[in-house]
Amino acid sequence: MLWAALLSDNSVLCYTVTMSSDQQIWQNWAHNLHRWGLAEWAASILDVAGPLTLIAAQLVYMAQPLVNKAMPEEHLQVLAELLEDSNKAHSFTSLLREGDPR
Repeated sequence: MLWAALLSDNSVLCYTVTMSSDQQIWQNWAHNLHRWGLAEWAASILDVAGPLTLIAAQLVYMAQPLVNKAMPEEHLQVLAELLEDSNKAHSFTSLLREGDPR
């Protein structure tokens, strides 16, 4: 019983650290998209893409070995997860529409 409680606490901690890291990456992306004037465009694409984002996520996974030099592996993983999860995509879209996070 105690072991299960310890595992439970560690998984929450790991999830919290992961979410914090994801949010930081999202903030960087949002800042760059705003700086380049592409934030609204990116938000609109995520809104209308619907189920196509699942295919895009798979393409990110497949391209990871090729794109790994141009983009950190962690960023590619976060991008693929964002594309797979409609809740994350909606949250990122909201972040883009709020304005430049910096």
